[in-house]
Amino acid sequence: MYPEITVINLSEKLKSEDKFILLDVRELDELDHAKITDGRLEVTPLSRLAQEGTNALSESARSQDATIYVMCHHGNRSMQVTAWLAQQGWKNVFNVRGGIDEYARRVDSSVGFY
Repeated sequence: MYPEITVINLSEKLKSEDKFILLDVRELDELDHAKITDGRLEVTPLSRLAQEGTNALSESARSQDATIYVMCHHGNRSMQVTAWLAQQGWKNVFNVRGGIDEYARRVDSSVGFY
C-alpha cells in the first residue's frame, strides 16, 4: 500500500501556499471534461510515462524530494504511477484517492464530471 491523500486534504493543500506538484496522469482529451485549475498542476499522461519513463516528467517533478500528489479519473492509474515513482526512489509521492471524480463530487463540482 502506498501513501494516499483524500480529496478533502487535497482541497486544503490547494488553498495553501505549500510547494507541491499536482500531477494529473489522465490523457489530454480527458482534461476537456474535468480539470482542476491551479499553478501547481502538471499534466503528464500515463501513456507518455509508459513510453518515456521519468524523462516524461517536468524538471521539478524529476526531483525525488519533490512533494507530488498524483491524480487521475478514479484513482487507479494514479495509484500505479504513485507505486512506480516510489519504487524509483521518490520519497514524497501520494495517490489522490478517488481521483478527480471524487474531487468533483465531494469538493468542487465545477471541475466537471465524465
